[in-house]
Amino acid sequence: MSKDRIAAHFQSSFAGLSNAVQSRELLTTAHTIANVTADALRAGNKLLLIGNGGSAADAQHIAAEIVGRYKQERPGWAAIALTTDTSALTAIANDYGFEQVFARQVQGLGKRGDVLFALTTSGRSPNILAALRVARDLGITTIGFTGLKGESMRAACDHLLVAPSEDTPVIQQIHMMVMHAICDDVEEAMLRGKQKA
Repeated sequence: MSKDRIAAHFQSSFAGLSNAVQSRELLTTAHTIANVTADALRAGNKLLLIGNGGSAADAQHIAAEIVGRYKQERPGWAAIALTTDTSALTAIANDYGFEQVFARQVQGLGKRGDVLFALTTSGRSPNILAALRVARDLGITTIGFTGLKGESMRAACDHLLVAPSEDTPVIQQIHMMVMHAICDDVEEAMLRGKQKA
């Protein structure tokens, strides 16, 4: 009898998302990240986002939610996915090696007060860790998104959100759920602050 792989994936995803929903630590960290992000954007700073593979796509997705809109009509805010400029990516990789593709962009585009979202399901991607080091040196707030095996990157992050899974697709689904929730909270906080002013 063949196993229903689609149903098994649904069950695995549901279990991972359920674990995330029940994690008080994850929820607290998500609130902190939302507050830090809203404070930075309110001060006129920007959000930088990096990741490889599926996490690169997630970085682009969230940058679009911040620059465009999530749910509410409002001004665009500054967010840049450093995964999209093929000329910069290929030139840096060619001249300095792939490990530097994000670090050089953070060095050139980032400034004190900005926020860096660094997505790596393993927590061990050399190009992500290199960018985190540069960001720290520049006074950029460093925020990591990883899975259960990524605890080692905690030392490089001001805030680390750990998805309670070791399965890459499930980790990415949890990251997207959390980042959408952060976008919602940031949008509400920014608009509420504008109304009070």
